[in-house]
Amino acid sequence: MIRRFGEPVRADQRYRLRPGAYAVLARGTDLLVTHQAEPVPEFQLPGGGIDPGESPLQALHREVYEETGWHIAAPRRLGAFRRFTYMPEYDLWAEKLCVIYLARPVRPYGPPLEPGHTALWMPGEEAAHRLGNSGDRHFVARWLGWG
Repeated sequence: MIRRFGEPVRADQRYRLRPGAYAVLARGTDLLVTHQAEPVPEFQLPGGGIDPGESPLQALHREVYEETGWHIAAPRRLGAFRRFTYMPEYDLWAEKLCVIYLARPVRPYGPPLEPGHTALWMPGEEAAHRLGNSGDRHFVARWLGWG
């Protein structure tokens, strides 16, 4: 069974499955995170939706690059969680199936390609409290050895 985080499921909504791949990108005790300005400003683990015909690892590499400008190496699956949410940028009620990887940030190739995203380094302990969704916070806390 995959653990669920976030807001409760709304019985009056139909949700579309939206699988995605996200990364805990560690350098020492710091994490490379992204800040998304819209639709709601928040810190996030880099990653996003898996496009049709794309593998989770292909999506992970593409999304991390788009949101941070960094290339990554050695991704290793940590686990997965589900969250049910409204995605205003897509006008979509989604059941997000979030697969979380631990990966090594190799080097930056430039600024984030995705508009409204800023890449920054944040202490892991701070990220465990400041990331915008409870599933991301859970996996960072696990990486820190908190649970």
